[in-house]
Amino acid sequence: MVSGGFDPVHIGHVRLFKEAKKLGDELVVVVNNDNWLKFKKGYTFMSDADRKEIIESFRPVDKVVLTVHKPDTNDITVCRELELIRPHIFANGGDRKENVPVPEYEVCKRLGIQMVFNVGHGGKVRSSSELVKQAKKRKVK
Repeated sequence: MVSGGFDPVHIGHVRLFKEAKKLGDELVVVVNNDNWLKFKKGYTFMSDADRKEIIESFRPVDKVVLTVHKPDTNDITVCRELELIRPHIFANGGDRKENVPVPEYEVCKRLGIQMVFNVGHGGKVRSSSELVKQAKKRKVK
């Protein structure tokens, strides 16, 4: 299982999906919904329905699940999804490091879910937030 906002989806996410798929039999991608993004970033660039449909079309992905974060959420974890899906592995991309506390750590430990870090060709190769900032800076001609 992997999770993220994927707003917008970029090459780093594709590499994450490809490498995470190699870790197990099935790859479930948990997409953080629009409420989560609005709380964390203050905006959405693409709707959660669009992000879900795009990710469903990727070859390595077997299943896509949207989080059910409420509009007034201050919970930015995927602990609920880990409880429901109970994957063998929770793969984290280049923006998450093993020695830095991850909010889902305790749930994974309790459920016996292996956490794997730096999945997807090492390090953070792109940033969705930076892509959005760059797009805003460009002038339409």
